[in-house]
Amino acid sequence: MPVRPLLGAAAVTLALATAAVATPATAAEPHESVSVDRVARLAADGTVTLSGTYRCTGGGPVFVSASLIHSGPETTLLHGIGSTRAVCDGTLRHWTNKGRTLTDIPATDTTRVEAALVELAPGSGLLPLVPRFRAESPRQDVTLVAS
Repeated sequence: MPVRPLLGAAAVTLALATAAVATPATAAEPHESVSVDRVARLAADGTVTLSGTYRCTGGGPVFVSASLIHSGPETTLLHGIGSTRAVCDGTLRHWTNKGRTLTDIPATDTTRVEAALVELAPGSGLLPLVPRFRAESPRQDVTLVAS
């Protein structure tokens, strides 16, 4: 397997993880938005498919990242469900992310999801790229439907 795609995926994952810890959310530009569809798909192998829409302009590279938040009686689990490269031309576009969860989540269960437009902007110091949130969806309930 080529190393370059793996390094790119690792850089995005590192940047998004760093953003969750170190970067406060910023208000979205009025012309930028991201939303999550109210129904998500859950395959028998545990793969979750989330989708929604986004709009952004300029900048880059920008990604649509999504997380599934599943609350149990004693714990809350956050599952990153992929990242999709955004096309920031001002057009309302559809996004779809797929990812496997680490735990069993019952189909037809209601769970919470959030999504964000994240730009990898030039940084300084140890990180050549730093994440900058351009838009975030509010956490919202979605219904998982077996697919």
